[in-house]
Amino acid sequence: MDTKLAMLLAGLVSASALTAPAADAQATLRPGQQVALVTGSTSGLGHELATRLGAMGMHVIVHGRNRERGMAVVEAINSEGVGSARFYRADLASFEQVREFGEAVLRDYDRLDILINNAGIASTPNGRTLSEDGHELIFQVNHLSHFLLTRMLLPRLIDSAPSRIVNVSSGAQQPIDFDDVMLENGFSGGRAYAQSKLAQVLFTIDLAEELEGKDVIVNALHPATYMNTPMITRGGGTPRATVAEGADAVMQLVTSPDIGSGGYFSGLNRRRANAQAYDEEARAKLWALSVELTGAP
Repeated sequence: MDTKLAMLLAGLVSASALTAPAADAQATLRPGQQVALVTGSTSGLGHELATRLGAMGMHVIVHGRNRERGMAVVEAINSEGVGSARFYRADLASFEQVREFGEAVLRDYDRLDILINNAGIASTPNGRTLSEDGHELIFQVNHLSHFLLTRMLLPRLIDSAPSRIVNVSSGAQQPIDFDDVMLENGFSGGRAYAQSKLAQVLFTIDLAEELEGKDVIVNALHPATYMNTPMITRGGGTPRATVAEGADAVMQLVTSPDIGSGGYFSGLNRRRANAQAYDEEARAKLWALSVELTGAP
C-alpha cells in the first residue's frame, strides 16, 4: 500500500475512535452472565442497586433520563471488573420512549433475570401536570409506564426463569378513585403519589397470580422511609433512613430463596398493604384501564 495512503487511513481510524459515541464503548454481555434492569438507576436508590448488582457479577441495564449521570454509573460498574453495564435513555413520561426502550432491551439481550421497577416521581412543582400522552404525570411515570415496560419484557423474564420482578412502591398509599383516576378534581401531589404507589401493589398481586408456576417471583415493597435520596432532599424533606437501608430491603427480594411471590413488604418485613390491594374488582379495573391506556400486551 502507498505510504501516504496508509498514513491517511491510519489517521482516519484514529479520528473515528476518538469521536465514536460513548454508547459504542459500553460493556456487552458475557456468556452465561445474568442480566438485571433497574429503572431510574442514575441516582439515589436505583444507583445503589445497580452498583450492588454489578458487584455480584451481573450485567446491569442502567436506565435514566440523563446520559451523563447514566454513563457515570456504567463506568463505575465496568471499572470494577466484576460485573458490567450499559446505559439506555428513556423518559417514562412518554409511552413512545418506553416502547423504544423495551424493544431495545429485547433486541440486545436474549435473557433478563431481574427487573426492578424503581423509577418514580413524588411531586410536580407546578401542580397537576400531564404526560406526553395526556395522562396525569405521576400516575403515568410511577405505574402506567412500568406496567407497559413489564408487559413488554415479560416473555423474556419467563424464558430466563428463575427470574424476579421487584416493584418499588411506598408506604404512602391511598385507594384509587376509578371515577377520577387522573385527578382532574381536587388534585394534590400527595394523593397522586399515594394512589400511583398503591397501583403498583395491585399490579404486583395480579402479576404474581398470572405467573404462578412459571418460576418468576414478583413482589412490591416500601424500601425505607424518607431515604437520603435527591427526591427527598430536593423536596425539602428531612431524611430518616439511608439509601443503603432501602437497598438492603430491595436486595432481599432479589436474592432470598424463600421470599414467596405476590407480597408487599415494608423494609425487610412482610406487611399488609392498603385494603384496596386485596379487592379483586379493584385490581381487575386497574388492569383493564392500564391495558387500555398503554396498549400493553
